[in-house]
Amino acid sequence: MSASRRSLRAEPRTARTRRQDWLPWLLVAPGLTWLVLWFVLPLAQLLPVSLSDTADRFRMTLVFSGRIANYTEVIGQYTPVLARSLVYAGAATALAVLIAYPLAWVIRFRGGRWKAVLLALVVVPFFTPYLVRAIAWTTLLGDDGPLLSALRAVGLPQGTRLLNTAFAVVGGLTYNALPFMVLPITLSLERIPTELLDAARDLQGGPWTVFRRVVLPLSAPGLAAGIVLSLIPAAGDVVNPQFLGGPNNRMIGNVMQSLMLVQRQLPRGAALALVLMALMTATVVVHVRRHGSSDLTLT
Repeated sequence: MSASRRSLRAEPRTARTRRQDWLPWLLVAPGLTWLVLWFVLPLAQLLPVSLSDTADRFRMTLVFSGRIANYTEVIGQYTPVLARSLVYAGAATALAVLIAYPLAWVIRFRGGRWKAVLLALVVVPFFTPYLVRAIAWTTLLGDDGPLLSALRAVGLPQGTRLLNTAFAVVGGLTYNALPFMVLPITLSLERIPTELLDAARDLQGGPWTVFRRVVLPLSAPGLAAGIVLSLIPAAGDVVNPQFLGGPNNRMIGNVMQSLMLVQRQLPRGAALALVLMALMTATVVVHVRRHGSSDLTLT
């Protein structure tokens, strides 16, 4: 009799547990549906396009033929551009770290009641459209712009240019990466108790020792998230190379734009897009395997 009562009490608990197991999936179902419809399916469609031939260039008629040569052709032809894109994106990400970390430190530990205002000053300029910001940079770095005029006043040789150079492209990429770097690092620093830093100082830890052995390891998840959020968009950027760089500073996004919208070579453009996506995915996977998946989260 007691065993039957225990079983009767166990059944509602099991049903309740099952409902609790399904609840998280129900909550994320709208987001997953959105991602599948507008992200996964379009990317999956790129695969058959990348293995097709262009039957009629003017009418964009594609015929699936399993043409692997699309990949070998774009890799052989555009490897220098792909390498340049990765170098520019890596340099911009590194500069963003050097700028964002001290800024996040000041916001977290010196911001006080102005912390929200300082964070807003980081984010608000990016409410301006991306294209408008790039055009503003052309004015700033132009031959008659204020920055070049100031540098010439302190001895920069005449004829030196900033616009249409690698410096301008990396500068634009760095500027656009800053919010994606500052916000995750600031959030990670917010999770570090000030009492922990006081304890490290009480143990005779100098500023550099406290930063290297306490602050940096504890803020590593935010730093890793900022690097990923900055590196991937920078590698495929189209706007900054087009407006700030010259013909010798094109990035892989400009090549894909030309292949798909100008030359109308959709199979080669799709193949190049998948190659770039594979490289970025491999970068993230290697990072996760080396540092752990927790580095890409802020929890």
